[in-house]
Amino acid sequence: MIIDAHNHADWHKHNLDKFIENMDTYHIDKTWLLTWESPYDEYSPEYNHVVNVDAKREVGPVSFARTLSYVERRPDRFILGFAPDPRRPEAIDRLHTAIDLYGVKVCGEVKLRMMYDNPDAIRLWRFAGEHGLPVTFHFDYEFNTGRKYPRPNYWYGGGIDCLERVLKLCPETNFLGHAPGFWSHISGDDKFDKEGYPKGPVLPGGRIPELLEKYPNLYCDLSAGSGCNALSRDPEFGKKFLITWQDRCVYARDYFDNIHQEFINSLNLDQEVCDKIYYKNALKLTHDL
Repeated sequence: MIIDAHNHADWHKHNLDKFIENMDTYHIDKTWLLTWESPYDEYSPEYNHVVNVDAKREVGPVSFARTLSYVERRPDRFILGFAPDPRRPEAIDRLHTAIDLYGVKVCGEVKLRMMYDNPDAIRLWRFAGEHGLPVTFHFDYEFNTGRKYPRPNYWYGGGIDCLERVLKLCPETNFLGHAPGFWSHISGDDKFDKEGYPKGPVLPGGRIPELLEKYPNLYCDLSAGSGCNALSRDPEFGKKFLITWQDRCVYARDYFDNIHQEFINSLNLDQEVCDKIYYKNALKLTHDL
């Protein structure tokens, strides 16, 4: 069995039929289908050609309405996710209703220009944990893009220190770290706020191994180029990392290629390790195991 623990509806020109065909091609049994709610001016307009066509009207790039439509049409293939903007006063009520009415099992994706440990956010993460929902975080650091408008950059989340504060404040909630601002911390070098996809050997002292050691509620979302790059930039380290943290790593894509399976399968890992990464950890997080 294989579960893709991070993808989106109507994402990168994939409608439902094309999405299912892609899953079948790569032997993916189920997908966590996540929303991305965000104020219109908090994400790059470059996304407009790869997201819901009515994204602006529907509160963000990947709306709950479109996500739910996939799950309702193919409940056998998708696990429903939803992450309202915690800065909105109705956020907890909306998540509660979505759990009760539609069976939401994941709070994600959270990709917002805010510190993820602000008081409103902490209330939402704790609520998610009380209802058994893991929370998927996207992190990006501020880089100099040379632009002024519509934004000089697209930072999200507040960085690795903010993540640690959240892990400490919400011990009953499980969190999945994702994206360049998370995965760059696999290494102890200083590239995390200078390069989106650092290359070269992984150095000792990375914050991700440190946080995994300290906080049992942290999991690693392997998705996107950032996750694959973090493991493949130093394949020997990547293999050791997956073996060491086999109970805390979750296969995911955030796209429609097969680079993660190709890399994982090239490592000749024990079957039990592969099973945990490919589906058992995802089932555990949604209480289906």
